[in-house]
Amino acid sequence: MVVELNLEDFTPEEIDNDELIFGGRFDLDSIDALEIVYQVEQNFGIPMKEMNEARAAFQSINTLAAFIEARLQG
Repeated sequence: MVVELNLEDFTPEEIDNDELIFGGRFDLDSIDALEIVYQVEQNFGIPMKEMNEARAAFQSINTLAAFIEARLQG
């Protein structure tokens, strides 16, 4: 995520897995949200079509990972 969103001021080690993805210190916007949706679809084959589902998944790294794991397990 650090590379894909060009978070040049951060390393993966500096980001807590429970830290807010949006509304926190990363200054991400709706274009970044679209990039995350795209990356999830490209890297994991998981479409994110429901806005409420995506919003819940985008709370933190942990919630995004849990979303991906749940979809991969079917």
